[in-house]
Amino acid sequence: MSENEKDMWDASRDPRWTSLILDSIGDGVFTVDREGKITSFNRAAEEITGFSREEAIGQYCHEIFRANICFEDCPLRRTAQTKERIVNLEVTILSKDNREIPISISTAQIVDEQGQVIGAVETFRDLSLIRQLQEEVSGRYRFEDIVSRSKAFSRIFQVLPDIAQSDSTVLLCGESGTGKELFASAIHNLSKRCKGPFVKVNCGALPETLLESELFGYKRGAFTGAVVDKPGRFKIAEGGTLFLDEVGDLSLGTQVKLLRVLERKEYEPLGGIKTERADVRIVAATNLDLEELVARKRFREDLYYRLNVVRIDIPPLRERPEDIPLLIEHFLHRLNRKMGKQVRRLSDKALQILLDYTYPGNVRELQNILEHAMILCKGVEIQPRHLPAYLTRRTPLTSPPRSQTLAGAEILREKEKEAILSVLQRSSFRLSEAAKDLGIHRSTLWRKMKRLGIEKPRSVAKSQ
Repeated sequence: MSENEKDMWDASRDPRWTSLILDSIGDGVFTVDREGKITSFNRAAEEITGFSREEAIGQYCHEIFRANICFEDCPLRRTAQTKERIVNLEVTILSKDNREIPISISTAQIVDEQGQVIGAVETFRDLSLIRQLQEEVSGRYRFEDIVSRSKAFSRIFQVLPDIAQSDSTVLLCGESGTGKELFASAIHNLSKRCKGPFVKVNCGALPETLLESELFGYKRGAFTGAVVDKPGRFKIAEGGTLFLDEVGDLSLGTQVKLLRVLERKEYEPLGGIKTERADVRIVAATNLDLEELVARKRFREDLYYRLNVVRIDIPPLRERPEDIPLLIEHFLHRLNRKMGKQVRRLSDKALQILLDYTYPGNVRELQNILEHAMILCKGVEIQPRHLPAYLTRRTPLTSPPRSQTLAGAEILREKEKEAILSVLQRSSFRLSEAAKDLGIHRSTLWRKMKRLGIEKPRSVAKSQ
């Protein structure tokens, strides 16, 4: 080795030379000792995190990066203990001013001349710009809080602003859990009434007498216990939008009074003698076939036509499987923020399980499944073991396969029946518990059981 080469070699081992090289790199780089304390911190690391080199050196890395992954599955600790190199793992950290910053990290061991581990090094790259571009692209598949890339939803998205501006009554039709409330909220937010209140009433959750007083209010002395005047939802929603969910469950008596409001824009509170005006837009939703109910004399035909001015049919999740990966990404992001976690993805097997499932509870059930999984997941990847048991230990059908002879709709019916039976068996046919697992209302589950011909076993019915 020549004298010049020897001088260059000695200079390259100078800590000042190393610091100069690291500061010229665009990625953040820092090193830790065997205790996990930061021993070096380059300029890019300062710019990304907001912490100065003086503030970072000597601190434990989790005190600077403040990500849940530091405590649950620290990449640096794993690398130092197992020699496993982490490459391009996406996590989110908190900057000095508490902003969430998405980064991609890679790790490696640091060993001395004797081969002993003396620490670890981590390089990380700011993904904020990339995430921003991803959000702009995914924005093509979003409308308000509704997430979809299906053609059916794309057509709805195109006409929804015009529907919202019309001030006409809207009827949203779709199974439980398809997002009818989100559509109702979007219609309100895009309407001329957006500055007014958005009031929700679940018509299937209240008995007839209570529902009537909830809708129209009551006057003092109208009944025992009515010691003061109470405004109804129509009064509260004045100048805004009233969302009537599960409108198919209304009694015939309440239907008559609702029809009067739609026709004359007026109503009378219980016990009142003065007619009140209703400046309210109605958006109704149902998971029942109202035309069938009309034919069976369980729903007034004149009310049906009053509600069915503009109709939006929302397809169930099983008919738009292309939305499942997009919804998973959407819910993971939302649940991470809600639960303070850093779950980034599903394993291939877990994802396949969710893609193969038929979702009788639709989008709401998918959200509940992911929330269940994230509670159990301690790392960054959801595995099949984190999913609800009914998805991974499903009861097989004892009858021979009929998929070759059944029409498409009948196949879906069989799969829905199989999925609901599995949940019911797991909960010993306790409807409230099964409905909660499916993410649907108890009355909705009961109606599905009637439609699919599912009955409680006699032994279970007697024990309950």
